[in-house]
Amino acid sequence: MSINAILIGLGGRGGGAGKNFLEAAKIAGVEAKIVAVADIFQDKAMGGLQHFGVPADNCFSGFDGFQKALAVPGVNYCILATPPGFRAAHFKACVEAGKHIFTEKPVCVDGVGAQIMYAAAEEAKKKNLKVAAGTQRRHEKGYIETIKRIHDGAIGDVTDLRAYWVNGGPIWHRAAEEAKAGSDLERQIANWYHYIWLCGDHICEQHVHNIDVCNWIMQGHPVKAWGMGARQQLGNKSGEIWDNFAVEFEYANGVRMHSYCGQIKRDFSSVSEAVVGTKGTANPGGNIKPTQGEGWRFREKAIDPYVQEHVDLINAIVNDTPLNEAAQVTDSCVTAIMGREAAYSGSVVEWDDVVKSKFAYAPAELYTNPAGMKWGAFRTLKPPMPGDHDIFKDKVELPTI
Repeated sequence: MSINAILIGLGGRGGGAGKNFLEAAKIAGVEAKIVAVADIFQDKAMGGLQHFGVPADNCFSGFDGFQKALAVPGVNYCILATPPGFRAAHFKACVEAGKHIFTEKPVCVDGVGAQIMYAAAEEAKKKNLKVAAGTQRRHEKGYIETIKRIHDGAIGDVTDLRAYWVNGGPIWHRAAEEAKAGSDLERQIANWYHYIWLCGDHICEQHVHNIDVCNWIMQGHPVKAWGMGARQQLGNKSGEIWDNFAVEFEYANGVRMHSYCGQIKRDFSSVSEAVVGTKGTANPGGNIKPTQGEGWRFREKAIDPYVQEHVDLINAIVNDTPLNEAAQVTDSCVTAIMGREAAYSGSVVEWDDVVKSKFAYAPAELYTNPAGMKWGAFRTLKPPMPGDHDIFKDKVELPTI
């Protein structure tokens, strides 16, 4: 069987995902190539020719580029790596086209996007499409073995979790690219990490990895969240995201997950998770410390998880084995959104408040007609301030999904 892939989004992560896919195909022993690419910006789209040998005629740009790539004959594998705000719409289109999908995280940035993802996940299941998500820890042997041991009772009943994405410096800011842009929409997409409708804020864009691990351990998602955060070191830079969050999540059984993430200058830095149980503690990346008896540490060598996730997807396609991570990654993204909105609003936010919300940060066309979007004006955006930002008020109503 030959895998013919398209790559939608050719920024840094897109280029990396394309290389990971080709390496994975070699490991899986499958003939594979990237036959088309799409990016909103033409110069990035033409990177498909330079980096992957894609014919220039199959390097598509513009808002409708993803549709053109999907229409290339023989395509059976889609890699989604655009800014996250576009993910739900592009995922839905790939499912409708009957393609297997690797989707980067996060897969949604608000409740409306989550609704699209959940519906498309069910449709993918009906069509027997295989879906893997870029929550690569789910494909990392150290995490897989450690969490299996936790589920088997190695530290007793889980009583508390901690999730960190605390970096020692601020995220990149593309002021020069933004300054050259010709419209509000182009300006924001050029500097996408700094706008909520495009990245979902730091808690959603990156910290979702750690949140996903905690949900994996709990075999479910939290039901409510409350927290705080701030925009401190971004100062007067353009954009609206915050640079730190501290959120407490509660699961249905009363277990709490303490979530800390930030991208500000500091001496302390950690990207990790920790679990406390009635009979010990664990670092789910590969370390069990029971209160009695000997500890355990994962010591095997393993394939790079960024490659392994594509190996697993390719094997599922070739062998027709079950693999559909769409709903699970959406759960983790909704968890992050719930925490973000709790901090933004200064309120307790419950699960259904997000998944039933009709509030969307993006231009309405993104969810209704993504290929038909046009460069132009977009509403003035400003950083949320606790107490004056509430997703349950002043809703942007969209057509029924």
